[in-house]
Amino acid sequence: MRTRPFSIAFIVRDPLPPQRADVATLFGVEMPAYGVHTELVGQGGGTGAGPWRAGGMHVVGSLRSRFASLLAPLWDAFGLLCAWRRARPDCIQVRDKVASALLALLAARLLRIPFVYWMSFPIVEGFEARRDALARQGRWPAWLAHALRAFLSRRVVYRLVLPRADHVFVQSEAMRDWLAGLGIAPERMTPVPMGVDAALFDRRTIAPSHDPRLAGRRVVLYLGRVARSRRSDFLLDVVLRLREQIPEVLLVIAGEAPSVDEMVWMRNAIAARGLGHHVLLTGWLPQAAALGYAVRAEVGLSPIPRGRLHDVSSPTRLVEYLALGIPGVANDIPDQQRSIEESGAGMCVPMEAGAFADATLRLLRDPGLAAHCAERGPPWVRKNRTYDILAREVALSYRRMLAPWGRRR
Repeated sequence: MRTRPFSIAFIVRDPLPPQRADVATLFGVEMPAYGVHTELVGQGGGTGAGPWRAGGMHVVGSLRSRFASLLAPLWDAFGLLCAWRRARPDCIQVRDKVASALLALLAARLLRIPFVYWMSFPIVEGFEARRDALARQGRWPAWLAHALRAFLSRRVVYRLVLPRADHVFVQSEAMRDWLAGLGIAPERMTPVPMGVDAALFDRRTIAPSHDPRLAGRRVVLYLGRVARSRRSDFLLDVVLRLREQIPEVLLVIAGEAPSVDEMVWMRNAIAARGLGHHVLLTGWLPQAAALGYAVRAEVGLSPIPRGRLHDVSSPTRLVEYLALGIPGVANDIPDQQRSIEESGAGMCVPMEAGAFADATLRLLRDPGLAAHCAERGPPWVRKNRTYDILAREVALSYRRMLAPWGRRR
C-alpha cells in the first residue's frame, strides 16, 4: 500500500511506555508499514525501556502520583503541545480518557484537524461500577467523589465528546451496536477487536515449560489476571467438578492480581476449597514463561462475567488460546461467542461452573474433538485476529476519515 504518511497525536490512559498489545504492537510495530506514525502522550509508570520507533513518546507526569487523576488533563495538554512542536499532527486521538478528550477535541478544532476517540472500555460505566461498590461498602465520602466523577463523565463523554468525534474506534461489534443505540452514528465507528502478534504466538517457536508439577497431570489453563471483579474464584468451582471425574486434573492460572490483597484473596479461596494440589497459581511471569505453561495445556478457560462492562469487551485470552492451538471453553459474551462460532475451535457455554466443567470434560475425554478444535484455531486467528490484519483495516479507516480534510488515501 503506497500512501502518503501521516501523524497521529495519541493521548493514552495506560502508563508509558505502553505494554498493551493494541498500543505497543498495533501502533508501535504494524501501523508504520501503512504510513501511520504516532506521537504518544501520557503519564509514566510502565515498565520497560527503549525508544518509541513509530514516532515520538512524550511522558508528562506519573500515574504513581496521588494527584494523577486531577493533574492528568494538564499533563496531557502539555504533552500534546510537545508532540505538536515535534511534528504537526494530521489528527488527535484519545483513548479512554474523559477530561483530556474534551481538551483534545478543542485543540483539534483550533488546529482544524480531525478528532478521534478510541474506546477500548466503557470508562463511564467503570466509574459508575466503582461508585456503586463504594455505596455497598458504606464508604460515603469516597462515594460522593466517585458519584460526582461518574455524573460529570457521563455528560462529557456521551453528550460532548462522542457526538462530536470525527471517528470512534470501538472494541467490538457489540460496543458499536450499543453506542449506536445511544445515538452515535454507526458509519463513524470502526470495531477493532483484540488480536495477537502472529510471530509471538506461533506454537512452533515456544519452549514448553519443564515445571515438574505438570508431570502426569491433565493441564487446564487460565491465562490472565486474577481479580474479584472478574469473579476469578469461579475457576475454582469448575476445578472442584473436574476433580470428581479426573483426579489428576491441574488448573494452571498463569497471571497476577492487581494488588497483593487480591492475590491473598485468591490463595485463601484455593485453600478454603482444598484445591492446593489441583491449582497452580504462578503469579506474574515473563511472557515467554507464561506461554511455556500455555502450550502444556489441553484446554484453555475464558470465563468473563456478563454485564455492561464486559459484554462489549473483546477479551484477548480466548484469541491467544486459539492462536496456540489450544481448544477454548468460553462463555457467551458476544465477542467470544462469535469467535467460537466462526472458528469452530472450542465450546461456548453459559458462565456456570457445571456448564464449564462439562465442556472441559468433553474436550479432555474426546481426543478427536480436541484435535479438531486445535487445528481450526490458528488459521482462523491468522485470517482475522493478528495485528498485521487489524492494522490494515485501521489504516483504511484513518484514510477514509482524513479524505474530506484534504488528505490523500
